[in-house]
Amino acid sequence: MSNSIACIVLGKSAQTKNKILIARRVQKGEMGGRWEFPGGKVDGGENDKEAIAREMLEEFGESVLIGELIGQAEFEHGGKKCLVRAYEVFFSNDGLEKPFNLTEHTEAKWLSVQEIPVDNFVDSDLKLLPAVKKYIENNYGGE
Repeated sequence: MSNSIACIVLGKSAQTKNKILIARRVQKGEMGGRWEFPGGKVDGGENDKEAIAREMLEEFGESVLIGELIGQAEFEHGGKKCLVRAYEVFFSNDGLEKPFNLTEHTEAKWLSVQEIPVDNFVDSDLKLLPAVKKYIENNYGGE
């Protein structure tokens, strides 16, 4: 089974408080142009936290603080079973004053969990959405 991580990046600044970072994938491949929680595959020999740190540095140019596991979901991709685990993640930069160095995405934006565009969101992350909503409600008052 393939393992992936999804980063539920929570905002800390006045403009991003109670919001989650989502990003639009570059226009290539099956999921091109769709929105997602940032993340990626866990490479052999890596644990989830190492993969999160690597992926966020590669994709956003950001070092991160990693919080707790929020939830997980199984999905199938290309006939192969996969598992994605979502973690609470914090960036030191919100990308507003100092833009992110995007390498795998064309844009990123901060939205409340209720504003996430479910009609153009990657399927694996949609499976995580109920756990993310519950986590936000339980830990941040559902805002």
